[in-house]
Amino acid sequence: MAGECGNTVYDASRHEKTGRRFLIILTFRHLTNYSIAMREFMKIAKALADANRVRVALALKNGELCVCQISALLGLAPSTISKHLSILHNAGLIESRKTERWVYYRLPGKEAKPSVRGALEWVRRSLGESSGAKEDRDKLKRILEVEPSVICRRQMRKEFSS
Repeated sequence: MAGECGNTVYDASRHEKTGRRFLIILTFRHLTNYSIAMREFMKIAKALADANRVRVALALKNGELCVCQISALLGLAPSTISKHLSILHNAGLIESRKTERWVYYRLPGKEAKPSVRGALEWVRRSLGESSGAKEDRDKLKRILEVEPSVICRRQMRKEFSS
C-alpha cells in the first residue's frame, strides 16, 4: 500500500500502523480541500441565485457605486440592498471601501480567485447585453449624474415619510 505526500511516495506496508494513519490523514486532507472548494462554489452559486444580486454585479462592471446609488438603481430599500451586498461580499464577488460615511462597492480585481473571476465573466457573457442590463445601464447613467449625497437625502426622506 503506497500513498503520495507532495513529491514523495510513502510505502505504508513498511509501517502498517503509521501507514494507516498516514492514509487517513491524506484522505482527510483531500476531503477537506474538496469541502473548502465546495463551500466556496456554493457561496458563489447562492449569491448569484438572486436576480437583484446579479443586477448589482452587472452594474458594478464599469466601476464602483455607493449603497444609495445601487438602491436607486434597483428601487429597493437601503437595508435590503445592504443584505444583498453582504451576500455578494461574503462570496468574494464584490469588494468594498469606506470613505467618511459612504461605503463604495466594486468588483474584485485580477487578484480575485479564479472561481470568482470565472463566475463574474459568466454573468457578463450571459446577461451583459440583455435588454434588462441595457435598461439598468441607461438608468445608472442618469443616477450617476446626481451626487450620492443628494440621492441619499432623497432616500432618507422617502424612508421616514412612509
